[in-house]
Amino acid sequence: MPNNIDLFDTYYMAGMVQEIVPQMTFFRDRYFPTGTGDIFAANKVLVEYQDGDRRLAPFVVPRAGDIPVGRGGYEVDEFEPPSILPSRLLTLDDLQKRGFGEALFSGSSQAERARALHIRDLSDLDRRITRREEWMAVQTMINNGCTMTAYIDNKTVGQTYDVFYYDTSGGNPAIYTVSDEWDDTNGNFWSDVEAMCGALADRGLAVADLILGSTAANFILSDAGIQKRLDNRRAEFGNLAPKITTPGVSWLGRLNFSGFELDIFSVRETYVDDSGTTQRFFPAKSAMVTSPGCGHMMYAQISQIEPDEQYHTFALQRVPKFVVDRDHDIRKLRLGSRPLAAPLQKSPWMYAANVVK
Repeated sequence: MPNNIDLFDTYYMAGMVQEIVPQMTFFRDRYFPTGTGDIFAANKVLVEYQDGDRRLAPFVVPRAGDIPVGRGGYEVDEFEPPSILPSRLLTLDDLQKRGFGEALFSGSSQAERARALHIRDLSDLDRRITRREEWMAVQTMINNGCTMTAYIDNKTVGQTYDVFYYDTSGGNPAIYTVSDEWDDTNGNFWSDVEAMCGALADRGLAVADLILGSTAANFILSDAGIQKRLDNRRAEFGNLAPKITTPGVSWLGRLNFSGFELDIFSVRETYVDDSGTTQRFFPAKSAMVTSPGCGHMMYAQISQIEPDEQYHTFALQRVPKFVVDRDHDIRKLRLGSRPLAAPLQKSPWMYAANVVK
């Protein structure tokens, strides 16, 4: 029976991408999940976020009827996310080389190697996009917004996109500054975290996680004052029992800050930036208080010309494209995405830089 499946058809490749085992990420998966309604069949995504509302419903005297109440602060903005479009070329030289993990004398034909490289390249391009989404999620939490630089080629900057979720004419309401570093004589780790939690709770926002850079986390694990507090048998302040949860991220335990019971995470995961320099996703000396699901990752559609020479539009998280250059015997595989990380409420995180020396 003939096999009519075209491995290089965009719709079939899109299904292949969906079957790739997703790379585990911390910030994107925990704080910016993608749900129903987050994939837009449009070039722009709709960013909606509101203030936390702690107002009371009014009492009403008998037979007075109801009392209308106003809606809380609510903002709706449109944003056109820039495209992420990594690609991979396949040449005749690639097909003549032994593939990674392939036996030295496997006897694979060029067509078989092309199919294997095709699937491997799709997976690699997907991982690269995932790392960029993780970067976007972290930057959005640290800066209460994100600056994205789009390139014309590998070295030429084309355009910069800024999206911030607060009035930039004033101060950033999601920034907290410690009076003294926690490892200083006058530093007060417990009081600062309580203040960060209180700032969110006072606006009706959930508090559940304390995220620490690796240096700040080392202070938590080694500070004698914290150990003494945890050893107090007459009061329960939590426990520390570190274990790795996702690559580059460890759950340290759970601590109670005047009723705010927080899961403590240490982040040391790195990436290689556009200049080839290794960077940390989350700064080593920083801290943040927030809650899971405080934001969402949205996606705009991608339009591209297909083999029928017509434009087709795809509303997907990942959109593959396969191009053949017959004159030069080159195939090109591209994987596209147009994500945007956004909060569900205004400033649902508090970020503090340089909390330790």
